[in-house]
Amino acid sequence: MTVIGTTHAAGAYGAPGTPGGASSAGEGLRGRLRAGFGLIGPRHGRHALTVDQVDSLTLPIGDDGVVIGVDGEGQSAVLGLNRPTPYDIVLIGGLWTAQVLALRAAATGARVAVETGRAQHWMQMVHAMGGGQNGMSVYDVGRVPPQGASAGQPVLVVRDCGMRPPRGRVVSGPWQAILTLLPYYSPVAPRLIRQARLVGIQRVSPDEAAELERTMALPRADVETLPALHDGVTLWCGDRDRQYVVTRPTDAEIGLLGTPRRMD
Repeated sequence: MTVIGTTHAAGAYGAPGTPGGASSAGEGLRGRLRAGFGLIGPRHGRHALTVDQVDSLTLPIGDDGVVIGVDGEGQSAVLGLNRPTPYDIVLIGGLWTAQVLALRAAATGARVAVETGRAQHWMQMVHAMGGGQNGMSVYDVGRVPPQGASAGQPVLVVRDCGMRPPRGRVVSGPWQAILTLLPYYSPVAPRLIRQARLVGIQRVSPDEAAELERTMALPRADVETLPALHDGVTLWCGDRDRQYVVTRPTDAEIGLLGTPRRMD
């Protein structure tokens, strides 16, 4: 806010009782409006900070994204899907969790492109969101066109292509993340896991857990826990940490997708 002093204001509007005072007042007001100033308001100090005060200003950075559930301490677990760098995610789990992630990503403003061989399982979401006009499109396997992702219009590509998904025509890139859904630990899983920045694991068999132990160097405690995970619980493994997350659906998500389930 810019404050105009009393002396300056009197000169602009013309001194009372002097010829041309009204004319000068009108010209002064028009000049202020052209310069971007409105009527003179209450006199307050300027909105300014000293150099020492600037250091006290902080903004939360890095905590924006899609809320995928809550962690063991009951805090929201947030997944930052929209990134200026390529981001590949592998989810070894159920269709329900992948659909919740896609739905929530679309709710944050991202466009979602689904590559699938079972389009009937996704079309209910497309219809619920306005017939494909509001952020979600479904394509046959190998038929996903270039998405034109940008900072203003990020994209999430969900690859629901079964146990052995073919190499995709559309790959991750700036502002375009790829989520590959594997229903089980398959022969192509090691390659996909090595390429991924984030891996989610839901309930798997003891044999699959043993394979994941070798592929990902998981601690023994996690290997023993994975076969007993409840529906809706996912172990998310990043570059330097691991976190168990419970995905709790909203009433609207339950109405559309049902309750959490590992098997489809």
